[in-house]
Amino acid sequence: MAKPLMARATAVWLVDNTTISFKQIADFVGMHELEIQGIADGDVAVGVKGFDPVANNQLTQDDIEAAQDSPLFKLKLKFNAAAVGEEKRRGPRYTPLSKRQDRPASILWLVKFHPELADSQISKLVGTTKPTIQAIRERTHWNIANIQPIDPVALGLCKQSELDTMVQKAAAKRANEGGTMDDEERRKLLSTEQSLGMEAEPRIPTAIEGLETFSLSGSDDDDKEDETGDILDADSFFNLPDNGDEDEQP
Repeated sequence: MAKPLMARATAVWLVDNTTISFKQIADFVGMHELEIQGIADGDVAVGVKGFDPVANNQLTQDDIEAAQDSPLFKLKLKFNAAAVGEEKRRGPRYTPLSKRQDRPASILWLVKFHPELADSQISKLVGTTKPTIQAIRERTHWNIANIQPIDPVALGLCKQSELDTMVQKAAAKRANEGGTMDDEERRKLLSTEQSLGMEAEPRIPTAIEGLETFSLSGSDDDDKEDETGDILDADSFFNLPDNGDEDEQP
């Protein structure tokens, strides 16, 4: 059951101005019956000014009189149409003026790192229009040369949970389409928590890429002798003069 505004102050007013039982007041304001008794004894809520629930459109006088006449009558918060939550608005979300200048940077980040997101999803995340998204996708935006990609979560334009939800929807759609993805694309379609928890696939360093077909072990060619049938000796590569020649004097 919905509780009244300023419950403790409302309880103080009901104790001071009505003869409603402690149990009825406790049930209405969401407090314990002993707390209501403490208010009556002056031990609880000392110095709290009473809050009139009738004047503030939370109770009717008829309800109070009915509760005073019957200890079994339960007080209920008066229905207030203005307190009912507004229906969720569709379309792009509202972005404060102070953050609107950051939207192009966040759009570029989403387009770059999550190209699987549709324009409608990006529009809901950062509160922009489809023409702006299309201009950044095609790099025809008037300020594209000065835009740097920045995470919209870091800019405060959306929550991480909202971004993860959109990414998961994109992942489900891609899975239904049956498209193949490499490791980099697969990570983009996962939520941040899932992506950080995954083990990276082993990759061949760029410096030796393309040499993976070669083996470091010995081959049959290494065991072959030269055409003369003799094994080459290191000394045969050098023509060293005899020691006697070095000592000869002209």
